[in-house]
Amino acid sequence: MDGVSDFDSLRRAMAENSEEPEGPARNARAEQLLAEAEKLNIPLAVIEALGHQLKVYNYSSEKDKMFVPFARLLRMWDERPEDFDVYETHSLHWVFKWMSSGMLDQPHIPLASVEKWLGEMEHRYRLAGHSERAVRSAEFSVAAHVGDVPRAERAYGAWLAADRDSMADCHACELHGQGWWQAERGRDAEALRLWDPVLEGEFTCAHEPHTVLASSLAPLLRLGRVDEARANHLRGFRLVRTMESMRGAYADHVEFCALTGNEARGLELLAQRPAYFTDDGHPRSKLEFMTVVALLMDRLTELGLGDRQVSGPADRAWTARELAAHAREEALGLAARFDERNGTAHISERARARMDQRPLVERLPLGVRTAARPTAVPPPATAVAEVPQDAEPDLPALIAEARRLSDTLQPNAIEAWAAVSRAAGDAELAAVDRAEITDHRAMDLGPEGIDLFEEAAELYAEAGDPGEALAARARGAYVRALTGEVAEARTVIAALYDQVLALYAEDGTGVRQTAAVLMSRARILMRRVHEAAATVPEDSVPQAFAADAETAAREVLALVDGQAGDDVRLASRAAEAQAMLAELAALTGDVEGAAELFARASAAFVGAGLPWFAVEYEARLAGLAHHLGDTAEAERALRAALEHGGPHLEAPGRAQLHLQLAEVLGGRGLSEEAAEHALEAAHWADEAGESRTLGAWARQQLGGFLLRQGRFAEAAEVLESALPDLSAETHGDGAVVQTQWWLGDCLSELGEHHAAAERRLQAAEIARHWPEQHDHATLAHLAAESLGHAGLLADADQAYARAGVLWRSLGNVHGLVRALRARAWLALRVEEAEAQDRNDAAAALMASAVEECAAALDAVDDEEARQRLTAELGHTHRQFGDLLARSAAEDAEDESIQASLEEALSRMTRAVAVFASLGDDALHSRTGAELAAGWLEADLSRPERAAARARAVLAAYDRADEGDGAARERRAEAQQMLQVVQEQADAEQDKA
Repeated sequence: MDGVSDFDSLRRAMAENSEEPEGPARNARAEQLLAEAEKLNIPLAVIEALGHQLKVYNYSSEKDKMFVPFARLLRMWDERPEDFDVYETHSLHWVFKWMSSGMLDQPHIPLASVEKWLGEMEHRYRLAGHSERAVRSAEFSVAAHVGDVPRAERAYGAWLAADRDSMADCHACELHGQGWWQAERGRDAEALRLWDPVLEGEFTCAHEPHTVLASSLAPLLRLGRVDEARANHLRGFRLVRTMESMRGAYADHVEFCALTGNEARGLELLAQRPAYFTDDGHPRSKLEFMTVVALLMDRLTELGLGDRQVSGPADRAWTARELAAHAREEALGLAARFDERNGTAHISERARARMDQRPLVERLPLGVRTAARPTAVPPPATAVAEVPQDAEPDLPALIAEARRLSDTLQPNAIEAWAAVSRAAGDAELAAVDRAEITDHRAMDLGPEGIDLFEEAAELYAEAGDPGEALAARARGAYVRALTGEVAEARTVIAALYDQVLALYAEDGTGVRQTAAVLMSRARILMRRVHEAAATVPEDSVPQAFAADAETAAREVLALVDGQAGDDVRLASRAAEAQAMLAELAALTGDVEGAAELFARASAAFVGAGLPWFAVEYEARLAGLAHHLGDTAEAERALRAALEHGGPHLEAPGRAQLHLQLAEVLGGRGLSEEAAEHALEAAHWADEAGESRTLGAWARQQLGGFLLRQGRFAEAAEVLESALPDLSAETHGDGAVVQTQWWLGDCLSELGEHHAAAERRLQAAEIARHWPEQHDHATLAHLAAESLGHAGLLADADQAYARAGVLWRSLGNVHGLVRALRARAWLALRVEEAEAQDRNDAAAALMASAVEECAAALDAVDDEEARQRLTAELGHTHRQFGDLLARSAAEDAEDESIQASLEEALSRMTRAVAVFASLGDDALHSRTGAELAAGWLEADLSRPERAAARARAVLAAYDRADEGDGAARERRAEAQQMLQVVQEQADAEQDKA
């Protein structure tokens, strides 16, 4: 830790401490710095150290420590106001507001003391000549806190009516307070209207939009604006996650999770901040936090998870039920202390109302990775009637309903027959009823039910239905084929096939039973085709296998053709046979034919009233359409699949379809709708237990789509959530690199340059091993850019040098030149070097950039490449001129300044000439360089030449379109230059 030897070193130390994370360590350092300041025997040093201490206390969990340094500052002001400079005088009056709110937040401070302080603040502000705006705002806070609505409304109106001056809170903070009151009074839409400028980034400060984003969550949910609420949660939590002083805002995010079915994420948030359970320095925010802890734990208990282990105060292990009781007791105890101080029941009433809230959304997908929801929520499905235990079962009705469901191939037919079996108990059933119960139980068990198909067949035979008996045995043969016993299944089905055809010819069975056997035969033969395709290339599938399967499928079509009528089963056989022909066409390379046949199959299933059977074929059709480059058809098919699946679509399939549709829409540039489907894909992947595989893909895509929309904070949250689950083995290293790349872009836009550099360097390290090195070079360049913005100049220079080597090896002159230019600008920022050394190093690098560009121009033959290189050379000369001018401004020697400016002007003149050679395509670049040259002429006391350059720019835009923003800016700057040089000339004339 650096020692403090004088006032300047004290100020540097306080500035450095201000940049440290909020918390006890920063507070302790502020206390040490106050002790160091007292040794300097400089009153202003002590004043500044006290102000620094007060500030770090305010932005921490130890807000209760603020009052001592402020009391000392106020005493020093009353005794010797002349010791305070302008800034500290302003700061002293500014923090009166912190004291007012700080007293409210501490229930041990009597309300009379708070009111007395409010009067003291009003008196001192009046003496200092300040507006009463801040005073009325403080009065409003007191009245709202105790629940005195009439006084609060009066103070609110007086607050807004008073003039804004230097003591008023910043616009962002004022709007937060105003919106909070509107939401408190039930006017959510008005609150959001007031908050909109803060949410849009028009007004910001150290703690905004952090608190507005948090405060907006519940009002948005109450208004049904769930998409905005989701976005504000992702944006806002990112801002408050590491800020110790924002326990109240953090609580809003936990509350949001409890109200939207995201209980698992709420538990994760609690686990990240264990100190929030016990920090006592700010009782009001502890009350808010414990209130939402109780809300979340009550919700878990209600879901049947009261015994689940959860994070709580660190002194012991907690179940959700135990923590719910503890948090409620803590919250109500704190609320009672406030109410006792205030003489009202307002705080307790608010706390109880908050703890007793009901969920506002059953489940709001967030897109970020989280643990599975603590309780399973089954997808909606058609209900199967259950007989109450004490009721006499109506077996005939149950059987009739089950038979209706199975005859129409409804998804829950199996459950209906199982209900019949349970209701029947030991009752004697007809053989046909027992056959159908057994048949459907066999279907439900799959490979484990093969023997039951034979039992069902015997029961069908006993019931006098030999055709259905053959059909049951055929179903068993197909299930056997699915287990890998294809040859055995073919042997069995061949005999059944001959028997059913003979029976049908003798009118011993119907079309339905015959079609069932023929369809089982076609399925088994298709299974043989698929097994062969799995071991050889698709176009090498034995022709005989494919021909046998095709013949079998066409037999089904020929049998049921014209006979389906209203028989759903027969219609489904025809549709499935069409799908088989489509699969065969795809396997043999006839993509267009396959697409047409899949479309027919899907239409047939939909026409039969079985849209859920069409899902698979629409999905297959989408893949073929994508292969054929028909994105419109791919999109249509995927939308149809989702629509047809409805509530019957299982979570894995739903996730796949949403993800595929997101990719198609993203490819068309429809990033907003693509993001919606990627979000749904991530949600359903989580529901399916595939968070680490399919879910990671979905989150990766969602992050990319959010990035495209400029929603950088949301994108960063999602990408950071996806990254731990992405692996080269499962997803490919390309996906990992792309995610790191996108995340680096997000962090760069958010100003988190050090983190952005880390992500870009990690991606570059992976790309370093790829055969093609363009991505490696680009990532190294971007990492250097982030390192430079983060102030890590040596690391940035090293990364730019690495990028330059890569650009050179790729023959990419533009990348090489830009890396050299960036290094030149970095060289000017190296504080450790002497000024002349910095200037020389920067100039040498910029000269290298010029040389590389000129050499490439001499060697290029392609005209388009020549044009691009010429523009690059112009920009390099322009930057060389800017760099020389910048270095001259830092030089103390007049002659050296003159020489640097002359050289800068020379470079700028060359830039003008180079851009001029490109004609109108480089007009804006040329006029920009011309104006820069004009300012240099003015700096060199050559007003006539400067004026001539300004007039040249005006002439260049003589016929420019009024809608051309660049032209307007150039003309305005040229006019400004003419005015400046005219004033220079007038001044010289007056002097003469």
